[in-house]
Amino acid sequence: MVRIVIDAMGGDFAPEVTVAGAVEALQDFSDIHLILSGPKETLVAELAKYTYDQSRIEVDDAPDTVGMDEHPGKVVRSKPNSSIVRSAQLVKDGIADAGLSAGNTGAAMASALFKIGRIPGVDRPAIGIPLPAAGRFFLLVDGGANADCRPIHLMQFAKMGSIYAEEVLKVKNPKVGLLNIGEEAEKGNELVKEVHQMLVDQEGLNFIGNIEGNDIPAGTADVVVCDGFVGNIVLKLVEGMWSQFGRTLKQTIFSGLTGKFSGLLVKNNLTKMKKSLDYAEHGGAPLLGINGVYIISHGRSNAKAIKNAIRVARDGVLSGYVEKLKTAIESENN
Repeated sequence: MVRIVIDAMGGDFAPEVTVAGAVEALQDFSDIHLILSGPKETLVAELAKYTYDQSRIEVDDAPDTVGMDEHPGKVVRSKPNSSIVRSAQLVKDGIADAGLSAGNTGAAMASALFKIGRIPGVDRPAIGIPLPAAGRFFLLVDGGANADCRPIHLMQFAKMGSIYAEEVLKVKNPKVGLLNIGEEAEKGNELVKEVHQMLVDQEGLNFIGNIEGNDIPAGTADVVVCDGFVGNIVLKLVEGMWSQFGRTLKQTIFSGLTGKFSGLLVKNNLTKMKKSLDYAEHGGAPLLGINGVYIISHGRSNAKAIKNAIRVARDGVLSGYVEKLKTAIESENN
């Protein structure tokens, strides 16, 4: 059984959606055991609303709560009994194989970093965001963990992203692209120019060179590498465009009597498209570079997103990608 601990109080709609998502996951995956971390009375009352296999889910009493605006470093020191810190602590202690949180992203990252720790040789853990493009998923690394980076950091992002894409997303020999303002090697600032040459020289990496912003939705690369400042802007831009595109499409197609009839003809295809662009479908993003599996989910996660984040955590454990990252980083440093 894959043991997964969930920060049950993390997210805008917790604990209702975290508990609902956990129960749904139990129904979909027979090889998981879940630990819900949070105030015991609250979670027991929420679980009482459902019928489920009680032998496969337990509650870890964590009475403290963490607000979305609390300082990440202070949370780890001052609230060790919060659900977000406990979700990392149980992974460190070996009680859980993986953890996940939809709560305060900074606090989740700090908890994972200080409790679980980094893989030896990794300078900066990074968030790997799975995003849809050209009918499949690509991985954006870094999605916001590191605003200021050195060349070695981006090179490690590329290597970690490539391994995750191959082992978990099942992309054979993933294509790695460096996000830049032009395809030519001499384009960009000093950081990306230096990283470009490092990636060219890196053996065992399918580096396809620089890619531009318009290459992202075309699915040119399986792994898109950038610093967290740029990556988070890309992420928020993509999310905003998805939402606005959906609203505009709905208003355009279904307006008027003719539109309503024509809309019925394309409804199934629109539903499929909406599903492919829904963040809830990919569930969560791995924090790559820490010495364990830890998944960060969207703060607005619904029950489906939590269920899929649990799936991502499960798949991460079963793939053994953390051990493969260790081997890759160790060989690089020897």
